[in-house]
Amino acid sequence: MTPVIASPEVNPDLINLPSGDIYSNEPPVESSIHLNQIFLLLSCLELFWHDRHDYFAAGNLTIYYQPAQNQNIEFRGPDFFVVLGTEKKDRKSWVVYREGGRYPHVIVEILSDSTAGVDRTIKKEIYQDIFRTPDYFWFHPETLEFQGFHLVEGKYVELIPNDRGHLWSQQLGLYLGIHDRQLRYFAETGELVPTPNEARIREHDRAERLAAKLRELNIDPEQI
Repeated sequence: MTPVIASPEVNPDLINLPSGDIYSNEPPVESSIHLNQIFLLLSCLELFWHDRHDYFAAGNLTIYYQPAQNQNIEFRGPDFFVVLGTEKKDRKSWVVYREGGRYPHVIVEILSDSTAGVDRTIKKEIYQDIFRTPDYFWFHPETLEFQGFHLVEGKYVELIPNDRGHLWSQQLGLYLGIHDRQLRYFAETGELVPTPNEARIREHDRAERLAAKLRELNIDPEQI
């Protein structure tokens, strides 16, 4: 996997920092389609990285990133983001100045008619110029618009899809692409990263095939 790109440290001595224990300030997601897509990205990554404890992934959670002396805190709420090189634990929000100055390494915005304009412009500029997030993607679950960008010398460069239409995330070490009208992860080999339910079905089918093969050989599966 590509080495984690660290964001500059925030010096707490130069600024009056409010508490890092701040609740998220995000409105409800716009539809069940958006909610299901966010959950899909979270659950698939959780399963794929089941043995990792050095990242934090969240959906529809506020990122507090720029406190001020007058306590007017600047924040944004990506639909989905991943921070690498940190402790995997529950958080009420992601408070940059209480997390060693770390910003997200991957952000995905789930577009809607009401948010697409901001996601393509204002948020893109913030993620590029302030967050310096290496990988930024957006996906529209209705129109299936899908684009991705990688930060190169401080500017976002549009990613070129492979022959399957998938875009590579250097930070995740995975492709992102559309499958069955949903945004999914794909391994470097092109294999679809399963959902927890798909993984259970796959394991059940594997066990059934093995049991059938053993019966053909007159071997009792219960004796193995």
